[in-house]
Amino acid sequence: MGTEETTATGSGELHETYVAALQHGLVELPEEARLVGVVRRPTRWFHAAVDENRPTLGPPEALLDEFARERDDLKMAGLCDEGAHNAAWENIDFEGRYREYLETEEPQPALESLTADLRAGDEVALVCFENTEKKRCHRTVLRDALAERA
Repeated sequence: MGTEETTATGSGELHETYVAALQHGLVELPEEARLVGVVRRPTRWFHAAVDENRPTLGPPEALLDEFARERDDLKMAGLCDEGAHNAAWENIDFEGRYREYLETEEPQPALESLTADLRAGDEVALVCFENTEKKRCHRTVLRDALAERA
């Protein structure tokens, strides 16, 4: 039911989903799962859907801005929304650049904290905006990076 991925990390489990799936009951997560937003620029209503938000785990501002410009240019050239989104992701090497960002100092405290929670057996669900059935998303990259750490 719905879009949700689960990754075993040793003791705890790491889930991921998108906010609309939570809001519309399209995903089933364990009751004890802590909903952790990983959004750099959350909307006001996003905070009501998650237990906490860790903005440093969202892509950096410059990467988000470049991505938005590239996506918008591709949409103006005639690509559909998801096509423009995914093409922009590839064109600017979003995944590689986000992985590089995750190695910098800024996200380290949040990464270390979530890794410790997972090692302690906590259920954690990463949440952002993108439905990954159709669009690429930093959340899946983050999930993989956390699973590697835990």
